[in-house]
Amino acid sequence: MEALTYSEVNGYRIPDLTLPDESEVAFGKYALMRRKYLMEHRKGMFSRLLMNGGLNPHLTEIEQTAMERLERQSSQMAKSEGVTEQMKASDPLTWIQRMTNIRNRVEETILHDLIYA
Repeated sequence: MEALTYSEVNGYRIPDLTLPDESEVAFGKYALMRRKYLMEHRKGMFSRLLMNGGLNPHLTEIEQTAMERLERQSSQMAKSEGVTEQMKASDPLTWIQRMTNIRNRVEETILHDLIYA
């Protein structure tokens, strides 16, 4: 652990604190939702992750996991419910309706298990 250094300002000694260097990352929907949740409801965890440089890797992992889970579970549910490419070609409106329903159900589990956990 590095020794803490101080600067004197107007007769007061103030610690020279800096955040770890992190590159700027463009986050997706799930990472932004997780960050907002941590900021509003898990302030201690958010501060700890921010101070030790683990916030960006955590948010990146959440985003990747959520997207992988969304794709995998959506395709599994579509297959089990008989939503096929043939349906897409023959009845596109029904296909869109059922795929949207599947996607919403999968997203609900992602929000419960990853984002708001």
